[in-house]
Amino acid sequence: MAALVGSQGSDDSLEVAPMADHGSRGGETVQVGGCGPGGGDAAIPAADHGSGGGEAALAADHRSDFPTLSTNHRSSSVNGTLGLGGVTFFIIQGLTNLDEKKIILFSILLLIYIMILGGNGIIIYVALTDPKLNSPLYFFLWNLSFVDMVYTTTTIPNMLSGLLTDISTISVLGCFLQMFFFIQLSVTGRAILTVMAYDRYVAICNPLQYNSIMTRPVRLLLVAGAWGFGTICTLPASVIAFGRPYCGPNVVKHAWCDPSSVRRLVCGDTSLDNIVSLSFAMVALLTTGVFILSSYILIGFSISRMVVAQRLKAFRTCAAHLTVVSISYAAASFVYISYRVGNFSSEERIIVSVLYSALTPFLNPMIYSLRNKELRESIRRTLSRFRPAAVLPTKKISTLS
Repeated sequence: MAALVGSQGSDDSLEVAPMADHGSRGGETVQVGGCGPGGGDAAIPAADHGSGGGEAALAADHRSDFPTLSTNHRSSSVNGTLGLGGVTFFIIQGLTNLDEKKIILFSILLLIYIMILGGNGIIIYVALTDPKLNSPLYFFLWNLSFVDMVYTTTTIPNMLSGLLTDISTISVLGCFLQMFFFIQLSVTGRAILTVMAYDRYVAICNPLQYNSIMTRPVRLLLVAGAWGFGTICTLPASVIAFGRPYCGPNVVKHAWCDPSSVRRLVCGDTSLDNIVSLSFAMVALLTTGVFILSSYILIGFSISRMVVAQRLKAFRTCAAHLTVVSISYAAASFVYISYRVGNFSSEERIIVSVLYSALTPFLNPMIYSLRNKELRESIRRTLSRFRPAAVLPTKKISTLS
């Protein structure tokens, strides 16, 4: 499809730039309205220069042959910069049919985001400042809270700003950075949950060797491995997507730069993109899922040989982590099913994705605080330090000289 650029040169002509629809006129440039000496026989006279009514009518007839312009199709010449195949920014469509409900959704999302930052921020603070929380469990827990905070920050602020504006735009580079970190942090969070499952396995199955196994260098290596695993599973698909041509339309039908939604805007074959993305997604999900399941199977065998009192203590140790893992994988499965079921509309799928991205970061602080007595007491001690000291009433004593 062609779009008018509107740059007038010495011959006072309008240039029609080829766009992404690859139609019948997509590969050529047509000169319209050549009124100067360079117009030639192929030029169509413009109506506003009219030397007669017949020429104006002829110009109108020729203009009717061109397709209607679409605001979704943008050329790099419009912005004066060169993007990926012509696109210099993306428009985030978001939820378009909310109207007056946008303010309600904005308030709910803002409250959830504040609670995510507050809850996970408290866990990070107490785990780093309270000397009683120096075990490997809390080291991995504050790393998970940090990942959850950054993970939600990659999407929710953009969604909040999009709810307050009619058109939400994002640069090409910003879109791909958001897409990369959204997937990378999601995989890293699952990898840290896998590391925590291994930590629980060592604590229950080898309690006497726990401190000698889970040393500080080992903990740092495990967390670094989780971040590296997330990067390896995300980088290939992101690099391939960044090298694709995006020549229009530039409207992302999602609440953020979702990889599958951005991939639909590629001007070309995306079979390789789909294969690479799906392959690494399966590697990330199956690898972490198998390791977590194996850890808990071994924990179950070990618990079956314990007495009743030890069993209860072991269950309390694993309860919070097992709850978080169950919610995370159940939510991921529901999102996957919703994307494959045809009864869900595009806006319903966006809502499901938003809830999934905010669910586990929102619930993690509450689950660990309710299930872990040490963490709960540490938070209570920390909050009590920030309370203003009570002012005791003073009694005046008068002395007689």
